[in-house]
Amino acid sequence: MAKTYKFISWNVNGIRAVDKKEALKWVDEANIDILGIQETKSQKSQIPESIFDKEYKTLFASESAIKGRSGTALFTDIETTFECNCPTVDVLDEGRINEVHFTLGEKDIAFFNVYFPNGQSKDERLVYKMEFYDRFLEHCENLKKDGKSIIVCGDVNTAHKEIDLARPKANEKKSGFLPMEREWMDKFLSHGYVDTLREKTQDEGLYSWWSYRANARANNVGWRIDYFYVSDDLKANIKDAYILNEVMGSDHCPIALEIEL
Repeated sequence: MAKTYKFISWNVNGIRAVDKKEALKWVDEANIDILGIQETKSQKSQIPESIFDKEYKTLFASESAIKGRSGTALFTDIETTFECNCPTVDVLDEGRINEVHFTLGEKDIAFFNVYFPNGQSKDERLVYKMEFYDRFLEHCENLKKDGKSIIVCGDVNTAHKEIDLARPKANEKKSGFLPMEREWMDKFLSHGYVDTLREKTQDEGLYSWWSYRANARANNVGWRIDYFYVSDDLKANIKDAYILNEVMGSDHCPIALEIEL
């Protein structure tokens, strides 16, 4: 019998800071099968045990070579067969990826929790961001050739369409909404991937990140830069995809995917 699994993705902008706010305690009641966290800004040994009471079977963490930056963590109750930090994509060892493999139903799945680079600081970082994007797509395509179904969650650091940010005109020349970044997202989807939220709704005003400035979150002047993608063969398995914008504690909010397998 098929089962519905719930996956959550959240850029917490510092897992120790979130712990001090007790902003992850809701996880205890949420029945989450995989929780992907980005921008932990910590080593694995620094992830507080107090973030929630639920005891997941496994915690995978990827840490940056430069302490206090980036970092991802994946908590799962699903039995995995493979785990790595994807060094062929994260070539600067910035702690940006958890890759795990598992089987659910008849699907052999490669699941990614990714903190994609931000290209705003300087031109070199934008170049690196675009190279990271291309390496990631190539890696996913190689896994599909090996028979894997793909699920990707994380902070992609780009709003795809005008519907995905409150002020597109004002931001069209800024990294995060540049034509080249948006065109890569078009390319990614054209290779056989689905933006799960847009598969379920075309509603406006659905954002996952807000600046701390000018009361942006209260006024919902935001960006949708966090995504769940699945490969086309999982499209029919999507039960729901949504944004948990009521959850506070970071400049991002969590996003969710429910999938039946």
